[in-house]
Amino acid sequence: MSRTHPSPPLRPPRVVVVGAGVGGLAAAALLAHEGLDVQLLERADGPGGKMQPVELGPLRLDGGPTVLTMRWVFDALFERLGESLDRHVHLQRCDVLARHAWNADERLDLHADLAQSLAAIAAFSGPAEAARYEAFCARSAQVYATLDRPFMRSARPTPLSLTWRVLRQQGLPGLRQLLRISPFSTLWQVLGSYFHDPRLRQLFGRYATYCGSSPFEAPATLMLVAHVEREAVWQIEGGMARLAQALVRCGQQQGVRLRCNAEVKRLLVQDGRISGVALADGETLAADAVVFNGDARALTTGLLGPDAPQDLAHGQPSLSALTWHAEVEASGFELSHHNVFFGPAQGYRAEFEAIAAGCLPASPTVYVCAQDRSGQARAPRPGPRRPERLMCLVNAPADAHGRGLTHEEIARCEAQMWGRLREAGLRVTLSGPPRLTRPQDFAQRFPGSQGALYGPASQGWRASFQARPAGRTSLPGLYLAGGSVHPGPGVPMAALSGQLAAEQVLAGLASTSRSRLVAMPGGMSTR
Repeated sequence: MSRTHPSPPLRPPRVVVVGAGVGGLAAAALLAHEGLDVQLLERADGPGGKMQPVELGPLRLDGGPTVLTMRWVFDALFERLGESLDRHVHLQRCDVLARHAWNADERLDLHADLAQSLAAIAAFSGPAEAARYEAFCARSAQVYATLDRPFMRSARPTPLSLTWRVLRQQGLPGLRQLLRISPFSTLWQVLGSYFHDPRLRQLFGRYATYCGSSPFEAPATLMLVAHVEREAVWQIEGGMARLAQALVRCGQQQGVRLRCNAEVKRLLVQDGRISGVALADGETLAADAVVFNGDARALTTGLLGPDAPQDLAHGQPSLSALTWHAEVEASGFELSHHNVFFGPAQGYRAEFEAIAAGCLPASPTVYVCAQDRSGQARAPRPGPRRPERLMCLVNAPADAHGRGLTHEEIARCEAQMWGRLREAGLRVTLSGPPRLTRPQDFAQRFPGSQGALYGPASQGWRASFQARPAGRTSLPGLYLAGGSVHPGPGVPMAALSGQLAAEQVLAGLASTSRSRLVAMPGGMSTR
């Protein structure tokens, strides 16, 4: 009489996600929600990536992103996880998008309300320039609508596949709009066709720096950033780190196992596909798939071993920054949450030429986030002489050659920065020494990045298709997420990259015949 032995139980596929930035957090939570066994590894002592706060004694300040745009990305993400974004974070919509100053007399606020911005620009630069701004807003909205689903929410397309997707999703009107996105012009050139006031051209050229690029080299398609910001800017109560913490909680509720202080030193490969990772302490973890949410350049420079793919696209490194975090007493200039202090418009090109040459600009634009100020138009201001938290940022070259900025260079730039703020009427008294972060510090925190904060720079029309790798690599079982890959840098884009990586993992595992893997679901909608 023969005896039958029961088959061993099927196990869920094992996925290791390397890096707990927003892309890794999104990918891990979505994969765990689909029933996979997900382990999330982070080399730092806490999750969040560039959203990790800077600690200044008892104070916590935003260390990277300071506001949220494209909120719908996170509303959809939390909904997919059976949660609500509003349950986890408190969001306040900004009435004032940003406050700009050139000196003590020349100031301009941009508002979420288009009519208010038109009135402000008319008072600042004349009614004709306000009309040009309205036309620019319409054009940037068209660019965004044309590229949203076919480009940003899809696996990285080629020019041909982008054209086909636009035609399929939007028909001939969409194809006509695709021909009008000015892919072969720079952002600076297109801005010149709209704005006659050089200060406005300077102001809107700054949107290229949101992607770590120069407006004199970035494609004109980056005008869509202006639309994204005007659509809605949100402050998160308690700082941007609250969003990362919310994603951690949701992921853990789905079954994600988060391990911090866990540095991956090598990808393991067997039979031509990924088989796991080796940690710095010698531990190995088996995996059916790995999502790498670090800078893609770390793979091609050998930081994760010789088996990492070497055929990943990456362009020139983007901008880096010098940042100063401090507690201060501020007076003389009524700060909003977002503030930008420009130098003379005629010297704007020189700022980016200096950075391209590996130097700090002699006349830098200064961004100031007043974290305790609201973007509400009628928000109460801090009382007289009341300390508040500030982050000051100046664009800087990435540490591409490992030279590092010298103490003398940084001290000179810091003096120029404080001088720029004084010229605009802002008086700052420091409560203590500021916390300085340099490009070489970013390079150490984010291996392979060379200190670049936004992955590859967007230079020329090919950058959208060639500068950033896609989420699926040539090594079976290895996928990419984060700001250095498609669709690009920034908190919402990184989250979209994590979603795309999760979808590609599911598709890849579904097509792999392994007897001990559970049947895979059909994937997730990109709605």
